[in-house]
Amino acid sequence: MFAWTGTILRVNLTSGSITREATNPELARQYIGARGLGTKIMQMEVDPNVDALGPDNKLIFAPGPLSGTFAPSMGRYDVVTKGPLTGTIASSNSGGSFGPELKMAGYDLLIIEGQAKAPVYLWIEDDKVELRDAGHLWGKWVPDTTDLVRAETNEEAKVACIGPAGEKLALIACIMNEMHRAAGRSGVGAVMGSKNLKAIAVRGHGTIPVANPKAFNAAVMNARAKIQAHPVGGTGLKAYGTDVLVNILNEVGGLPTRNFRDGYFPTADKIGGESLSAKLLVRPKGCFACVIACGRVTKVTNPKFAGEGEGPEYETAWCFGSDCGIDNLDAVTKANYYCNELGLDTISMGATIACAMDMYADGVISAKDTGGIALNFGDAETMVDLVRQTGLRQGFGDKLADGSYRLADSYGHSEYSMTVKKQEMPAYDPRAVQGIGLNYATSNRGGCHVRGYTISPEVLGVPVKIDQHTTEGKAEFVKIFQDLTAALSSTGACLFTTFGIGADELAELLSAATGINYSTADFMQAGERIYNMERLWNLKAGITAADDTLPPRILNDPLPSGASKGEVNHLDRMLPEYYELRGWDTAGVPTPAKLQELALANGSVN
Repeated sequence: MFAWTGTILRVNLTSGSITREATNPELARQYIGARGLGTKIMQMEVDPNVDALGPDNKLIFAPGPLSGTFAPSMGRYDVVTKGPLTGTIASSNSGGSFGPELKMAGYDLLIIEGQAKAPVYLWIEDDKVELRDAGHLWGKWVPDTTDLVRAETNEEAKVACIGPAGEKLALIACIMNEMHRAAGRSGVGAVMGSKNLKAIAVRGHGTIPVANPKAFNAAVMNARAKIQAHPVGGTGLKAYGTDVLVNILNEVGGLPTRNFRDGYFPTADKIGGESLSAKLLVRPKGCFACVIACGRVTKVTNPKFAGEGEGPEYETAWCFGSDCGIDNLDAVTKANYYCNELGLDTISMGATIACAMDMYADGVISAKDTGGIALNFGDAETMVDLVRQTGLRQGFGDKLADGSYRLADSYGHSEYSMTVKKQEMPAYDPRAVQGIGLNYATSNRGGCHVRGYTISPEVLGVPVKIDQHTTEGKAEFVKIFQDLTAALSSTGACLFTTFGIGADELAELLSAATGINYSTADFMQAGERIYNMERLWNLKAGITAADDTLPPRILNDPLPSGASKGEVNHLDRMLPEYYELRGWDTAGVPTPAKLQELALANGSVN
């Protein structure tokens, strides 16, 4: 095999056994790798009704066939499991260098199963693999864990680990690699914690052979040139990071404010990418083989919120900023540092605090519920301290640790939770941007923008500009973008490569690397196959068409101000067309004909 290593590493934490098996070439061809191949293994081996935090759930670390090659910005990996936050199939994507290092150690997938009796960590150095005691690491924050594991293994090792949030089974816990990169969504960190697995350290000395080096080199140079020539991929993200989107979304009335009460934040510029670059930026930073460098190395000197690290990204600046009614960039950045150090998903963390502030404002909860803390929109110091409390499950943070849906529902008011399938929606108001609402509602892992990202055409005009407020044609765009991103993330590529290249170039890179001829149509069909397989898994887990919806506020309450004032989301106009285009019946179930077309017939829900 080329690009794929041909080997899967399987570690059973219950028995301590470590085994290797061959990567199935046909499954690799059909599902590519990373998100796709990892989900296929879940579909084959794990009952969708499994307890997400029980020993029978599996945790799969999955780079793609292009991870570890010199293809531009294609060093990502996925963590695939059943998400405890949502109950859906979870595939949480992260950058940095951990995924490429796992590939260079010789593995297409790392499958973790069972449950250790006591804390352990896994050390992988090429074909040498061992489980080690991690009792001395339990309770450590992410930076200390990373440093200690590297000192005990190899200073060049790449470390993925959990912080206290994952140990304490916070359902919004993430897995951090190289301290600052996060497999962030759906509670994957809690799954790792439930298995008593504190960390994985990997050092690889191998290379990734490609089938046609000359063609691959030409495809790489072509992709690199197109990304670097694009105003977003080549210039904008390096200059201002993803946080540049704050002012853009605010201008179109789609920056969610005070728990989606509004879509316009008057002082948004104070937390935007321009302000971040001017005040806190130390330098841009990229992931493995990156040509974009959207990462931000930052430092806060304000004594109240002092710290240094990476971030915030746009989603983080939004959820701790406008969503909480806060325009203090130092506080937003400090909250981001806490999330990285404690191992928390920034989107769910900030949005859950915003939900609590909203409930407090309406008298649903009081200081009696919060331990005497007033939860007022705009209170930066309280927001920052709640992040710390949540990561440690202390005080009111213990209630926040399981996300906004469970928090709001525990008080009988789930309508305050701005979630889809119990996962917090990201930083784009679906009333201002219609297609992203359909994207959220039909996402296989709950509220998610990167499983489709229709913001690209609806707001940024890439590859074409379409009216953000119309529902016409949105179902087709959502399906195409969902299929594209499913295939893209399965290769190991960064989503931001699409600011420059698309399915044509990705298929060309994949073909030259693997030696398998992927046409653009083949590539897109692989994405469609993966998306439908995820849908089948969710249906068996009890996630149905009834869950393809948006919060009542988004469907019923018009935006009160900004450029999209008066808008609600018209999901009812888009969803039936989407099901039809997908080849699903009116109940959102893939038809036998569609399953046959995608070679998924044996995955029927019947």
